[in-house]
This record gives sequence, structure tokens and C-alpha cells, in this order.
Amino acid sequence: MKKILIANRGEIARRIIHTAHRMGIDTVAVYSDPDANAQHVREATQAVALGGASSADTYLRTDKLLAAARATGADAVHPGYGFLSENADFAQAVVDAGLTWIGPPPGAIRALGSKAGAKALAQSHGVPCLPGYAGEDQSDERFASEAARIGTPLMVKAVAGGGGRGMRLVTDLAQLPASLASARSEALAGFGCSDLLIERALLQPRHVEVQIFADAHGACIHLGERDCSVQRRHQKIIEEAPSPVVDAALRERMGACAVALAQAAGYVGAGTVEFLLDGAEFFLMEMNTRLQVEHPVTEALTGLNLVEWQIRVARGESLPLTQDQVPLQGHAIEVRLCAEDAHFRPHTGRVLQFSAPYATAFERAAPGALRFDHALEEGAEVTSHYDALLGKLIVHAPTRAEAIATLARALHSTRVLGLPTNRAFLAACLQHPVFASGQALVPFLAEHAAGLQSTLLKEERKLLMQKALGAVFACNPAASLPCSLPRPLRLRHQGVVHDVTVREWGGGRLQVEHAGAEPMTLQLPQPGVHCVAVGPLRWHWQVGGADGWVEDASWEPAARADVAGGAAELRAPFNGKVVALPVAAGQALAAGDTVVVIESMKLEHSLASPAAATVAELLVAPGQQVSPGQVLARFAPATQGAPA
Repeated sequence: MKKILIANRGEIARRIIHTAHRMGIDTVAVYSDPDANAQHVREATQAVALGGASSADTYLRTDKLLAAARATGADAVHPGYGFLSENADFAQAVVDAGLTWIGPPPGAIRALGSKAGAKALAQSHGVPCLPGYAGEDQSDERFASEAARIGTPLMVKAVAGGGGRGMRLVTDLAQLPASLASARSEALAGFGCSDLLIERALLQPRHVEVQIFADAHGACIHLGERDCSVQRRHQKIIEEAPSPVVDAALRERMGACAVALAQAAGYVGAGTVEFLLDGAEFFLMEMNTRLQVEHPVTEALTGLNLVEWQIRVARGESLPLTQDQVPLQGHAIEVRLCAEDAHFRPHTGRVLQFSAPYATAFERAAPGALRFDHALEEGAEVTSHYDALLGKLIVHAPTRAEAIATLARALHSTRVLGLPTNRAFLAACLQHPVFASGQALVPFLAEHAAGLQSTLLKEERKLLMQKALGAVFACNPAASLPCSLPRPLRLRHQGVVHDVTVREWGGGRLQVEHAGAEPMTLQLPQPGVHCVAVGPLRWHWQVGGADGWVEDASWEPAARADVAGGAAELRAPFNGKVVALPVAAGQALAAGDTVVVIESMKLEHSLASPAAATVAELLVAPGQQVSPGQVLARFAPATQGAPA
């Protein structure tokens, strides 16, 4: 193996490049138009433009990827995760082209890549599964009949793919038709396949997965488990190993089931078998026939390099360890830093400032140290074409408590300005008593996210007035002229407008008055306060573990209080494509009724009316691309007798 083409982008492409180069293997990066200046493009030995912006035109194009391999003389292909990593047809095309596929055999991907196929194979080999339906009849009528047999609660799932896309929880059978329609739409957009399955839902489980590895000589072992229970929208944001509740006996049972399933499919390479854990019982969710996003957790715990193992196994080498030689030492935790707001909605934008804590990258850190796998840099553009993941911070420490403390400190010292991130939220999750005590289950965020966000909001407001306001003024060119006359301003923070008066500016001093508070004098600059202007009237600031956004609302007209809770318009919160308009002009709305459904970063998001109103005008159509702040609909006052 002389040269590997990496059919991916971002941090996983960089991760593969770093390991391949350390092994003396050249690499080929491929890139879309938006990724032309990306780090993975600069770090690879060679780079090939795929031409186009969307995934469908670039990273999902088998013909373009194979043409790039031929043009550069690559003799192997690594798919990373996502995109075509679990596509059996792509794997077969790579093999047919005479190239080495760094992944499981196409037959194993077909057998296990489908959730329905994996469940059938698992049941035939004694792996426990939840009752459900995964048949060929995909009609709503058949699903309704099977759902009545299974009972609620139940989960609708896309047969193909993963990452939480195409999943819907149904607690009332009346919700089933809408859930099927929404899941089909999201699955088709994300995976090119709209097939679904349904199964009994567990409402208070843990999500625990087992990392397996197999070679082409019949050996297959597991490398312990990862607990991935902290999720939003069925997508993981915190992963740890070992699980706080899995003992040696349970680990052995789960590991044996995972290995049995992999061997039944003739598996080779890295894979992950995902289970729902309910007390001492566990049930198969699915098998991911690829490297997982959270693979660094296992690397930290074991001291192994899983990408290196993938390459060696693809070259025909045997596994370097037997099951009883696998080391599991200390505790490792990973958090996923994402471009998203407090409502878990993905956001696009440019990284205007970036500063990372001291860390290694793409290799195992020493105990107690930090690893940061990312593709971040100042000037990087986060677009709507790909998912919202910015990077992963991983820590390995002797104890779980030490790992939590180290990771929280690292998040507080990570600076990303220019677009919203979940940096502060992740730190708050780690420090929440339920998580800190090892008791977080899959519903953790459903139960505690609102409280966490409320606490963060209070901290933001306090720090805005105590520290960040001075940095906001320093970022504002219009405020750079000394003026001792009162200067009234109206600043919006988290939807609340604050009336602020600036009394003095000059000599590095700023006197500020705020309703209900004593006047303050701020000496600038203030240490530890960072701020950037994001447009002429909007600022993003960070102080330690707090992130805030402030807008100058001084010249805005007063909101109309008689329409939709004060909002006369519905605006797009991020870039995306309109996929549905379930309302019409003149229609009466109740608070919470969906007005527009937008697809962004592979997920669908429903935008609702905040209060009772009437749809006065719809300004977009299905299929239309929209940008942040674009007006999607206008409201009129609710008609008499409209739903409340």
C-alpha cells in the first residue's frame, strides 16, 4: 500500500492523513468547491478537486472518487465515516477497480449495514433484539397494523444510515402517519433510501456500543464498550469509556454478542455494535460497518491506533493482539463540538477567531492530557452542505472525575468566535450532578437541557453587564470616538432588549448605566474577554465558559404585540432548503403549529408559530434555499375563534 485516497473531508480526513504519513504512506485528498482551502487539502500529499458544492455532487460521487484515484495512482481508498463509508456498492466498485478497500467486505456491509438485515442475522445467532417490524411491505397500512401489534411507545427508524437521521419516537398511534412521512423524507435525503422499520421503544435506556475488530484470517476481538447515552435529536454529543455501569461480566456478555454478530457476517476491519442497555438486559440497535466518530475514546482507553489497525488489516496483516491482551486503563471521555445554537439547531458561518487549549491531535494523549481532533482555523467557512461537527475534544485520565474536570477546563479555554457553538453547553452537561454521578440515560437532555440552558442564560446576562459589554463596545468602530455625553442604546441578548446608557468613553474607561443596576465603570481591555463583530450591528463574545450574542436594536421599530406573540414575521434561523410548507395563506394557527420545515446539515427542522396567529403570507416554496434572517412567512392577528 503506497498511496491512500481519502474519500472524506474535515477532521476525519486529517486524522487518516496523519496516521498514514506516520506509516510512510502517501495520501490523496479530494475536495468540493467550498473545501478548496480546507486543512485536509493542504496536509495531504496530493489533492483533487471533485467539482461542485453539495455532497451529492462531490463526496457521494463514486465515479469522481475513482477517477481521482486513477489520476493520482492511489492504490487504496479509506472512506472515513459518513458519506459512502457504509455503501456496499461503493466498496464493491473500489474492489472491482483493483484498489484496496480499507473497510469491511461489501458482503458484510450489505448484511449488517441495513438495520433490518442486521436484526435478522442477530436473531439467528442468539443476539437479543427488541420486538418490531422490518419487512418489505413499506405501506402506511402495514406499519399501522404492526404498530398496533407491537404497542407504544415505539421507534420509527431508517433502515439505512445512522447518525439519528430518520428516527422518530411515537408515543401515540395517532402520531404514526406523520412520523413515517417525516422519517422517510429525512432518510431519503440523507441516505438515498426511504425504507423504514419500527420497533418497541425503551424510554429509559443507556446507549452502549462495543468496538470490534476482525482480520481476514478469522480472528475477531472486542475493545471494550463506550457509553453514548448523552444525545440530542438521537445524535451523540458525549461518549465515554468504560461505561459507568458496565462491569466485567456484562462487558464479556455484550462483547461476545458483538463478536458473534460480526463473525456471522464474515466481517473484516473496524466496526461497532450498538446496544440499548436496560438494567442488566441489552438489545441490539444496529451495527455500524465503519470507523465511528467516537473511536478516539477507545484509542485513549487502550493506547491503540484504530486507523493504523484498519490499514494493517486491509494489507492482510493479522490482528496484533488477542482478546486477553487488550488493555483497558483509566477513563476516557469525548465531547463533540458542534456549530449549533441553544435549541440544537445547526448554524453556518465563518470562524473569525479560534484558539485551542494545548493538546495533541489525532494521536493518543498521555494520561490526564487532552487530544483535540478538528479541522478548525480562523477564516474557515462552515456551510450548510455538511453536518455541524467542528471537532472532538478527548481526555484520558486515571479516574472518571479527573477526566470530567480536565475536559470542562479545556472547553472553557477553547475559543471559537463567529458562529454559535455548543461549547458552554457541553461543559455544563459534564458538570451536571446526574452526569457527574454516572446516572445519565438517553433521556438526560430531554429532562435536563432546559434547566442547563436556563442556568447558562443567567450566567450570560450577568457576565454581559459585568465584563462583556465593554468588549462589545470596543468591537464597535462607532464607539471609538470619545464622548462624555449620554449615549442611549438598546441591546438585544437572547431575545431580551436591554436599555443601556454609555456615559463616558475615553482613556480606556467606559461608564455604563443599565436599568435596575448601579452604574459601572469598565476599564478596557478586560482580560479573558473576547469579542468579534459579526456584521455591523451584531457581536459574539466569550468569557470563560460563557458564550453570548448581542445585537444593536436601537434603530429597530417596536414589535407588533398583537401578532404571534410580538413577531409579525417568521425568519430563517440558518441556511437550509425548504422541504415542506404544511400551512396556507389565511390559515389560523395555534401556538406551536409548524409553519415551515427546513433541511439543513442533513437534518429536518420544524419552525413553528410562537403564538396564535393567522398566516398572512408565505414567501418561500418547497425546494427553495433560504439564508439566515430571510423572511419565510408573515402573520396577521389571530381571527376570533382561532385555536389558542
